[in-house]
Amino acid sequence: ANALRTKLKRLIISKPRIGERLEVHAMNAIGRRLYELNFGRPHITARQKVQHLVSEAAKEIGEHKFSLHFLMTEWEQVVDAWQLETWEAYRDVVRLGRKTRLPEKRREILWKIFDRVRTGLKKENLITYSDLFSRLTSLLAESKHPPFDIAVVDEAQDISVSQLRFIAALAGGCPNGLFFAGDLGQRIFQLPFSWKALGVDIRGRCRTLRINYRTSHQIRMQADRLLAPELSDVDGNTEDRRGTISMFNGPRPTILVLNTQETEIATVSRWLSDRINEGVLPHEVGVFVRSPAEIDRGRSAVEHAGLVFKILDDHVESTTGHVSITTMHRTKGLEFRAVAVMACDDEVIPLQERIEKVSDDTDLEEVYNTERHLLYVACTRARDHLLVTSVDPGSEFLDDMRM
Repeated sequence: ANALRTKLKRLIISKPRIGERLEVHAMNAIGRRLYELNFGRPHITARQKVQHLVSEAAKEIGEHKFSLHFLMTEWEQVVDAWQLETWEAYRDVVRLGRKTRLPEKRREILWKIFDRVRTGLKKENLITYSDLFSRLTSLLAESKHPPFDIAVVDEAQDISVSQLRFIAALAGGCPNGLFFAGDLGQRIFQLPFSWKALGVDIRGRCRTLRINYRTSHQIRMQADRLLAPELSDVDGNTEDRRGTISMFNGPRPTILVLNTQETEIATVSRWLSDRINEGVLPHEVGVFVRSPAEIDRGRSAVEHAGLVFKILDDHVESTTGHVSITTMHRTKGLEFRAVAVMACDDEVIPLQERIEKVSDDTDLEEVYNTERHLLYVACTRARDHLLVTSVDPGSEFLDDMRM
């Protein structure tokens, strides 16, 4: 949101009156603001608190073999996401994206656990973001004066069920009150679900943009090898990636599998120094890794190059004169002239921890797809220069990029 706000100001710099009518917010930020205006300050629960309640409830029930990971994902992706408040609602819900089949008897046991979690949150006056958006949706449905006339939603592929319901309510029934921009190849946060079922039907009203102004032909072609040529959503909308063109050329991306972490750090350090010597400014450089566990590898490479840096937090604000270091999940919406994607090792991407928690083959496919999307997002943040490195053995995804 911060990056989009800055670029929007540049776009309308000659028309300040338009700027007075525009607001740019991250989804959760506008949710919190509207909630506070109408209901008071929200007490958003931490994920660790929910995990504790789930763990305690599971121990109390005792008559099951569900893992904590399964219970948390079932809570986050089904019960909380769809705001299921009764046993009947949970019994009848279509668990789209959750491939593990659950007969009714097993669902009964699960609901006993989740009902205890819901009760625990209410006792402490805590809510989730799904609760927050659901309450706002109900408020907007009764209001004759919505806070905005039109809503433009970027990164639409990653909005949640409750967020989409909220956005639909913002439109107030206006047929052209909503505009969505997204990329199915960049879906990394949400399981797929039917927009049509929630009253947002974009069938026949969407199209794929074919001209890429942001990424060189060479980088785009290399990154596209991570994805299928066609991607489809639950409602049957198909995104055909073939036929896209970039408006400019650049050097071919470099993909390296190195022997040791020390060699990787030294190699990336030299690459960074070369880019700076070519005239790329420090704040035009990004260094990305899969997870916080690999951040030190990125930090060491930048320090070795003698460059100042900033490790981006949830606010994702880069600083002039500083190289940006962050995890792949936080790169959405960012752009840099030069990007180094480090630590693409086997068991790092796709993350072995996620693979080990998979319960069946279809869940495994979802893990692989989102991990591919994650690497794709990281690579396509680069405009002109891209370096992808790993320590031997490298991620299997690197072989796909070389094909």
